[in-house]
Amino acid sequence: MYDNNVGYWIWFLFIGGVIGWLAGLIVRGRGFGVIVDIVIGIVGAMLGGWMSGVLGLSAGSPAGSFLWALIGAVVLVGITRFFVRHA
Repeated sequence: MYDNNVGYWIWFLFIGGVIGWLAGLIVRGRGFGVIVDIVIGIVGAMLGGWMSGVLGLSAGSPAGSFLWALIGAVVLVGITRFFVRHA
């Protein structure tokens, strides 16, 4: 049981990092750094899931979930960069 949970969290962090890195590339060509990209990817995935629920659109598949997570991360990176530049 323990090994399965560790594997889940490693995969979760890896996918979060990939999503954050992709969002950084989409928005401006580079991310904020590995740790911040992972955090943005994870929080963006939650934002994307929330947005899909609000809009009444279901992911329906792992690829759809990945796409919604990426959309959420892109939105979050855009908002973050707006405030970082204007701070």
